[in-house]
Amino acid sequence: MTIAQELQVVLFKPQGTIDLQCGMALSQRMAEVVPQPDQLWIIDLAEVDFMDSSGLVPLVKALTTARQSGCRLVLCNVKAPVRLILELTQLDSIFEIFNTYEDILNIVSEQPLALAS
Repeated sequence: MTIAQELQVVLFKPQGTIDLQCGMALSQRMAEVVPQPDQLWIIDLAEVDFMDSSGLVPLVKALTTARQSGCRLVLCNVKAPVRLILELTQLDSIFEIFNTYEDILNIVSEQPLALAS
């Protein structure tokens, strides 16, 4: 897993499969980041090939933490198997999902950082 932090953007890039074990590791890594108001948290799922239902836990926890801290959390580069689990659980309507990392940066540069409603 890679974590990069620049200005007000925090980038998480999990890899492989997000199941119970990897999900707990992801949660732990995300908990190491101290949220600051108006940060943009990006979870880039480009290198995640599969996620089971237990893998949703760190994403939901991160979204809750982000919102409580005044941050915005978005997902990008979601592959078909991961998108399917998000759709089946109807979490695709809860998360902001972008096709690419660049799409996020374009949207954010056009509008001020605001919490997703």
